[in-house]
Amino acid sequence: MPDISKRGLQMPPSPIRKLVPYAEAARKKGIKVYHLNIGQPDIETPAPVLDAVRHSEFRILEYSHSAGNESYRRKLVEYYGRFDIQVNHQQIIVTTGGSEAILFAFMACLDAGDEVLVPEPFYANYNGFAVEAGITIRTITSGIESGFALPAMEAFEKAITPRTRAILICNPNNPTGYLYSPEEMEVLKQLCLQHNLYLFSDEAYREFCYSGRHFSAMHLQGMEEHVILMDTISKRYSACGGRIGALVTKNQRVLDAVMKFAQARLSPPSFAQIAGEAAVDLPADYFDGIKAEYMARRDVLVEKLNNIPGVFCPNPGGAFYAMARLPIDDADRFCQWLLESFSYEQQTVMMAPGTGFYATSGLGKQEVRLAYVLNRTDIARAMTCLEKALESYPGRTMPATQAAHVPGTGG
Repeated sequence: MPDISKRGLQMPPSPIRKLVPYAEAARKKGIKVYHLNIGQPDIETPAPVLDAVRHSEFRILEYSHSAGNESYRRKLVEYYGRFDIQVNHQQIIVTTGGSEAILFAFMACLDAGDEVLVPEPFYANYNGFAVEAGITIRTITSGIESGFALPAMEAFEKAITPRTRAILICNPNNPTGYLYSPEEMEVLKQLCLQHNLYLFSDEAYREFCYSGRHFSAMHLQGMEEHVILMDTISKRYSACGGRIGALVTKNQRVLDAVMKFAQARLSPPSFAQIAGEAAVDLPADYFDGIKAEYMARRDVLVEKLNNIPGVFCPNPGGAFYAMARLPIDDADRFCQWLLESFSYEQQTVMMAPGTGFYATSGLGKQEVRLAYVLNRTDIARAMTCLEKALESYPGRTMPATQAAHVPGTGG
C-alpha cells in the first residue's frame, strides 16, 4: 500500500469538529446536544443577502476575475472606509473564505521552514494552514488570569529567531474573545519594525466588540508594507457557508505574489460574491441589535460559568467565544465523556477542548472554548447541564485556589 505524505500525517485534526461522531451518536440515543463547540451563529443570514443570490440573473455561471469581481471589491472599499481603513479596490483580493486568505498570506510571504509567532491559545486551524504552507508556528503563551491579554514585548523578543518572518494575531480573538487595545497593537508595531516582520491580522470579528472600539492593524502608521489583513463575511453576516473572504494589503509585492496563487485556483465563488456585495448595503444599524444580542448571551454564559464551583471564565471583550477553566483532569476526556456517557434530562453540551488551541504541550488540559452562538435560553440550559456534569464527572479535580486551603494538601 502506498504511503501517506508526511504533510498528510502532520495535518492536525480539528479540535472543534473531532467530537462530531460522539455528538451524532448522542442524538441517535435521543439526547439533545447544545452545540457550543463551533462558531456557527444561529442568527439568520440577512434576507437582502439571500435575495441578491435568488434574484441574480445571468445565463452563464462564469469565472470571475481571479481577484474577485471588481464591483464587489469596490463595495469592500466602501465597507472598509466606514472603519477608517483607507484602501483601493486593487489592494483587495477576494478569497474562498478567510481560510484561503490566511493560506495565501503564508505562502506569499514565507518560505518553507520560516516561523510565525502567534499568541496562544490561538485559532486551531492556523496549525493546519501552517502544515499546508510548510511553515512553523511558534507560540507566546497568554494566561487566563489576565483574560488572555497580549504577552509582554520581552516574551516576543525571546521567541524571535533568525527564521521568524511574521507575527499573527486574531483581533478580537478566537478562541478567547480578547480585544487587543491600541497600546497592545503599538507593541506589535514596534516589534515588526524592529525585526522587519509581517503582521498578519485576522479581523473576522471586527463588528463584535463589547469593551472598547476595534483597532485594526491597518490603523498602524508606518506599517503599510508590513500589514496583511485577512477577513471574511462568515461570522459578520452569519454566512459561514458562503466561503468568501478577502486579503487586504498595501504591499504591492505581496499583492503580486498572492495574485499568482489566486490565478492558480482560478476564481472565488460567484454566488458568495453576490451575497457579499449585497451585504455591504445593509442598513447602517444592522449590527446594533445583533451586537446587543451577543452581549446578552455573553453575560448569561460568563455569569453562569463563574457561578459554578471551581470554574473560572474571564469576560471576553469581543467575538462570540469564551475560554473557561474547569475543575477537570483532561479537557479532551471530559468533552468526550459529556457526549458519550452523560446526560441531564436527556440533554448534554458539546464544547471544544482547550488543548487544541495551544501548541505548548500540556497547556489547555483544564480549559474549554465555548461559542455563545445559541439563544440565551439554550445557553442557560447548557450551563445547567455543565454544572450537573461537573458534579458527577469521575475525573473532577479540586481547583488549586481551593486545594491550598484544605488541610493535608500542602502549601
